[in-house]
Amino acid sequence: MIHSSQGRLQDRRPLAVIDLGSNSVRLVVYEGVARSPTILFNEKMMAGLGRGIVSTGRLDEEAVRRALDELRRFRALAQQAGAVSLHAIATAAAREAENGMDFVRRAEDILGVPIQVLSGREEAGYSARGVICAFHRPDGIAGDLGGGSLELVDIAGEEIGEGITLPLGGLRLQEMAKDSPAAAARIARAELRRADLLAGGRGRTFYCVGGTWRNLARLHMIATSYALPVMHHYEPDLDGIADFLRQVAGGDLSGIRGIKRISKSRRALLPYGAAVLREIVDAMQPRNLVISAFGVREGYLYSLLPEKERGRDPLISAAEELAILRARSVTHARELAAWTDEAFATFGIEESEEEARYRRAACLLADIGWRAHPEYRGTQSLNIIAHASFIGIDHPGRAFIALANLFRHEGIYEDDVSPAMKALAGPRHLERARILGALLRVVYLFSASMPGMMPKLKWRQGEGRKLSLVVPASHADLMGERPDSRMEILARVLDRPMEIVVGA
Repeated sequence: MIHSSQGRLQDRRPLAVIDLGSNSVRLVVYEGVARSPTILFNEKMMAGLGRGIVSTGRLDEEAVRRALDELRRFRALAQQAGAVSLHAIATAAAREAENGMDFVRRAEDILGVPIQVLSGREEAGYSARGVICAFHRPDGIAGDLGGGSLELVDIAGEEIGEGITLPLGGLRLQEMAKDSPAAAARIARAELRRADLLAGGRGRTFYCVGGTWRNLARLHMIATSYALPVMHHYEPDLDGIADFLRQVAGGDLSGIRGIKRISKSRRALLPYGAAVLREIVDAMQPRNLVISAFGVREGYLYSLLPEKERGRDPLISAAEELAILRARSVTHARELAAWTDEAFATFGIEESEEEARYRRAACLLADIGWRAHPEYRGTQSLNIIAHASFIGIDHPGRAFIALANLFRHEGIYEDDVSPAMKALAGPRHLERARILGALLRVVYLFSASMPGMMPKLKWRQGEGRKLSLVVPASHADLMGERPDSRMEILARVLDRPMEIVVGA
């Protein structure tokens, strides 16, 4: 008998999305429709359907042939991956080319499903939903740079404002500028004057969506030796990236460290993506730039979610799912997250909404390394958390959760902690990671990683600043030297007298 792997969530029904873009054609098979979607399988080809469309008005014939051949493979791969449904969308090249609908009909015959050819407004809307899916309460302008067009749309929480589509996709811009990045900058500047919504983005966030901008970000990470090479929510310093964008937009890529790590097909479009991004920054004057790993496909997937599910926190959803897959008890993880709400309030630690979310996520993930050898559980947990495909969290937040779990397993010792990870977390996150790690080291000795115990542990305020952790008399046998010694460490971290006592 063949059994399903327990490494997958058993209540999910895989589905496949095929995205027919102006530059790339991509198949993504997702584990299911979820608030924090997980990719089962991902494949792409750089077809270049939109290459030459400015001069000919048509999709490139050789690109069409190659794309159609690949779609046969994509359909077979989706079936092999167990997708119960197949969805297909097409963007700028297919909707604008003279032979676009002929290509779409031939593609539909191969795939056996209708292809939704997105209008510019629909493409901008799905791109915006991708950003809404990927960030906790986003606020700013989302810009999705594809091969054929640039979609700009204002986002405020769940609200999507009016968007605009501009002919500034990498392939199109390269052709319009006749392979001149300098000319591309002038064209982008002129086109962006039509984007009145950019003025409303001043002092807010610009969300960079699309493969060209992701590859620019990857190159910047390599060139600057960035500590955490995770694409989603990468936030380069605006001043620091200005010179980098100027160099790339100038077209001279040979001297940039890491350029060979970018595929040749993507490399050629980097100067045009850099030119457009420079002009957007000049026109919008954003507070910051943030890279989004999610775009039109994930926005389409998000639109399939029930409304109730859309309102869930994407980070907490992902952390709970990982706890289901890897922790000894997800119920215990949830109890721990709720219990630390009261603990941090008792300690008098004020938290922002983001800090509270990150603490709860850290608790949900506190046991995911238990299958490793005890000496390596902290390191394994840190690496999993730092590099997991989480959304709804920035990089300092990742560092906090990773460090809290390192401390939970290995103790509050900072000499072995990566200086880069500590620097990424910052002093405030680092101190709170030490507090949470020390607290978890105490209470895990009472819960044994199993549910039911956490709600029974109560805090009692004594004289002055003294705090007592009260263990019910029915569980007095859990008292001992080791919990007491760990409580002493927590007391030092919090700089206040603390003890463990038996209650009624």
